[in-house]
Amino acid sequence: MHFIARSLFWSGLGWQAGRRPLAGLVSGAFLLLATALSVRGQNPDQLYKLGPDSLVQEGVPQGKLVGPHVLPCQVFPGTQHTYWVYVPAQYDASQPACLMVFNDGQAFIDPEGNLRAVNVLNNLIYRREIPVMLAVFINPGRRPDQPEPTPRDWGDRTTNRPTEYNSLDDRYARVICEELLPVLQKEYRISDNPEHRGIGGASSGAIAAFTVAWERPDQFRKVLSLIGSYTNLRGGHVYPEKILASEKKPLRIFLQDGRNDNRGQRRGGGGYDPTRDWFLQNVRLAEALTEKGYELNYVWGIGAHSTRHGGAILPDMLRWLWRDQPVSTDPNDTIERSPRAPVTAAAPGAAPPAPAP
Repeated sequence: MHFIARSLFWSGLGWQAGRRPLAGLVSGAFLLLATALSVRGQNPDQLYKLGPDSLVQEGVPQGKLVGPHVLPCQVFPGTQHTYWVYVPAQYDASQPACLMVFNDGQAFIDPEGNLRAVNVLNNLIYRREIPVMLAVFINPGRRPDQPEPTPRDWGDRTTNRPTEYNSLDDRYARVICEELLPVLQKEYRISDNPEHRGIGGASSGAIAAFTVAWERPDQFRKVLSLIGSYTNLRGGHVYPEKILASEKKPLRIFLQDGRNDNRGQRRGGGGYDPTRDWFLQNVRLAEALTEKGYELNYVWGIGAHSTRHGGAILPDMLRWLWRDQPVSTDPNDTIERSPRAPVTAAAPGAAPPAPAP
């Protein structure tokens, strides 16, 4: 608790951006949470609730979720990846769109889950708070005889997820950049600018997202990380040292974790392993990125190894990562001053507004 970096913090006016000490990130909202936790047995994750940005809103044009598709994999022979493509109602095939990739796609598209990324994208794009973007929700690879990951089982024991996501090499980056992107580019017009591409995930999917951007900053430069597994599952705890020893890369990163994440305390009095302490390793990563001068934001909450906190702040994380979209300052620009209307031509994904809840 000894360094300062830019972060979101809660005030009476809502989430604010500013320079706060790590201890200072424990702001008004956290003080309320800490007070609530004084009640014995309180589950800290239950203190995080989804806001209106994560829910279907009346009158907001709804994008289309296309899929599932199956992507054969050569990088990991014998496996395949299932993925879905979110096409916003405002997608115009004559204009290059931004791109956001989400690992563990099944969790991010779950309409009743903690993340509900499709609702978030619909709402923020409509209000011009993020640019028009396609989103890809991709599951970890699996053999055809293995079950598809689900919100109840993300596939750690039944798919190739541990190998793909936790390994510190370029193989999963090759899946995304050399296998997925060419397929997408045949169907959709995607910006070639790496500043217009982001990738994110939760837990092992978060370190996988960071690794893709770390290995291929020529393709992806925005990273969204929820409860990231920067731990010694397959050597991920060494990232702080790698960052400090390497030339700075042009990445923008938002980290989220909780003080009740997995803390490296072995069962049965087996001692403490700091390399398996999720919260410690997220803080170490933030310290290294800060020391190296990366464009970084982070939020440390009170949650456990869960997407409840990350889902509650997902809209703010996306706003921060994509805040530099072009804007018009012309007061007579009525288009800029209006919500984004859906594309009326026969572009993929155009859909009518959502009905009243």
